[in-house]
This record gives sequence, C-alpha cells and structure tokens, in this order.
Amino acid sequence: MRAIFRLVLRQTEGLIGSVITLLGLALTVPDHSTMCRRSRTLVLPPLRRSETGPLHLLVDSTGLKLGGAGEWLIEKHGTSRRRSWRKLHIGIDAGSGEIVAIELTEKDVDDAARTGALLDQGGDPIASLTADGAYDQDRVYEAVAERHPDAAVIVPPRSTATLSASSGVAPTRRDQHIQEIAEHGRMGRQKSSDYNVRAKVEAAIGRYKRVIGDALRSRTDETEATEVAIAAAALNKMLGPGRSNVRTTSGSYKQ
Repeated sequence: MRAIFRLVLRQTEGLIGSVITLLGLALTVPDHSTMCRRSRTLVLPPLRRSETGPLHLLVDSTGLKLGGAGEWLIEKHGTSRRRSWRKLHIGIDAGSGEIVAIELTEKDVDDAARTGALLDQGGDPIASLTADGAYDQDRVYEAVAERHPDAAVIVPPRSTATLSASSGVAPTRRDQHIQEIAEHGRMGRQKSSDYNVRAKVEAAIGRYKRVIGDALRSRTDETEATEVAIAAAALNKMLGPGRSNVRTTSGSYKQ
C-alpha cells in the first residue's frame, strides 16, 4: 500500500488502520517505527513469473532519486544541491512482461557488472538475454555462458566493434553478430534477432516510474532494497488484471 499510494510510513499506518476499521476487524496496526525496523530484515520470496518454459530475459537499468529532508528544503527555499540517486537494474520476462529480477546498486556501478546477479535470480532456464549496447562486454557473454551455455545473447555490438583475433578459426558469438551486421546491416540484424522486443523492458521501467515513482522513500541500503522488491511484486500483481484477453476466430483466448 505504501508503494502504490506513495505514502510515508505515518500515512501508511493511518491508511491500514482505516481499512481495518472499515472491515470491522479487531487487529492491531503496527506503528510506523515498527514498520521501519521490520523493513530492514524483511525477507521477500523470489520474483516468479506466471508462465512456464524457457525464459527470454530482457534487462536494462534506470536511475531512482533519493528523497529526504534535502528535497523538502529545495521545495520550500529554492536552494540547490547535488542530487543523489541509485541505479535500478531490472530483468523482465519477454513473454509476460513480469519482473523476474531486480537489484539496486550505487549509481556508478556498470550495467554489465550486474548481469550475473540478475541471471542468478531467474528460476527457469534462460533461452536468451537481450540488452542494449551498454552490455556489449565480454563479461556479459561469459556470465551467460557459465550459467546457460545454450542461451542466445542478443546485444548489438558498438559501432566501433572489431572482430577478435580468433574470428577466422573460432569466431565468438560477438564475432558472429559483427559479421551479420556487416552482411545484412544493423537494422537487418535487429529484425532477424527480434531485438526490438527489448522495448518491453523500457515499458516496464516506465510503468515502474508512473505507478511507484522515480524516487526512493527509504533511507538505508537494506530498506531501499526491500522497497524496490515490494514495488516489483506489486507491479507483477497489477499486470495480470490489466492485460486484456482477446478471443480469436477459432474460439480460443489469448493475452
């Protein structure tokens, strides 16, 4: 409730109390201090998708601002200061659009450095990993190969990319991508590899910021991690009822 309605803990305490009163339940509402303490050690279940089968993972990252007293001073007095922020790394299922991996780091952490951590959160075998050019690094290919040797890596090489020294006898996956771009062009490569499905992870980030917001309300690393994990689980819950079911001419239903 706090994540969806963008409430501070005192407001969350009052809203929960009002809901319990309307339901006629004799339950005690934890005070805001207790909620804050519990969020530091709260263990949430892993994110799981509703579909089965191999996972086509789409990854990206975005920035989340840090709130606090400083933001209030800026609004009241118009003073300026250097804004602080965190980087949110996110992985979604290309089929369902559900968030299946999420991690919060410092702002200067490279996107590619957290690829392995996102892969480790998935419970299903991964068929492919799709990301933008920021992930065009050897460690991304290595992280995928270590965990899912048969998975495809769909990452566009940078415009300055060159073939490796062994491309003539033992081309790497990246060498193959560079050669395909040379033969069919960058747009042709994107179409043949279904790269444009990556737009779904950008849509997921947009949905996170529209619904949850673009700032963190927590103040410590532990509570910030809990906050984004709860937000991801809430967005997954909201995704199902919000997806339309279309009836085909054969009478079957599809999403």
